Amino acid sequence: MPVEITWWGHATCTVEDSNVRILTDPLFARRLAHLRRRRGALPAPDSRRADVAVVSHLHADHLHVPSLAGLPEDTRLLVPRGAPGAVPGLRRLTHLRVTEMAPGDVTTVGGVAVRAVPARHDGRRLPLGRHRSPALGYVIEGQVRTYFAGDTGLFDDMAEEVGPVDVALLPVGGWGPYLGEGHLDAGRAAEALARLAPRSAVPVHYGTYWPIGMDAVRPHEFHAPGDEFARLAAERTPGVSVHRLAHGESVRLEVAR
Repeated sequence: MPVEITWWGHATCTVEDSNVRILTDPLFARRLAHLRRRRGALPAPDSRRADVAVVSHLHADHLHVPSLAGLPEDTRLLVPRGAPGAVPGLRRLTHLRVTEMAPGDVTTVGGVAVRAVPARHDGRRLPLGRHRSPALGYVIEGQVRTYFAGDTGLFDDMAEEVGPVDVALLPVGGWGPYLGEGHLDAGRAAEALARLAPRSAVPVHYGTYWPIGMDAVRPHEFHAPGDEFARLAAERTPGVSVHRLAHGESVRLEVAR
């Protein structure tokens, strides 16, 4: 029972399951405020093709209105509850079918169910913004159960809240030299992997964007998280297959239940 996963960079992936294409946190930009794309060519226009796109939280590197504006007509877009009120630009995307989600909500697209699950992350659009929405992860269940974590820290009931999954797309880094609260680095992502116990994992959210002018500041935090996660996962959860993808690379996974 196959699922195909393509990593486009940062937290943006395409998950294809049961002939349904799911796009995660679409970000197709050479530059975003003080960040620039340092690795991986800008994905081709076909990367925007999706039946449904999911947005994990309101931060601009995950809810990027210009990237969402480029999605095809009539794409289903799942966003955290309250997002249209917090991000006015969302309300102008009238070519998309927007559905607000909270933990436990399920949306069905073709033969795939997309379930919102909790995440431990700041849900505000701006660091000091008034508007809050829940930060979410998503479990995509078709022939395979795939967990997209979005941005999250570890939390005690992670395994119970997420439920059993076959594949985990886990953030292992960030876009700057220091990770704030509510994030996974390579070590915490390896701990999340041990709690979730999937069969396969793909590290994401690293090695794509970096602040302009800071190339020499802790550069290992840009380059190393994927390899470090794979090394720690091999030590702690040797039964989990880790697929460290290059930008634009895909992996096809067969998962027997």
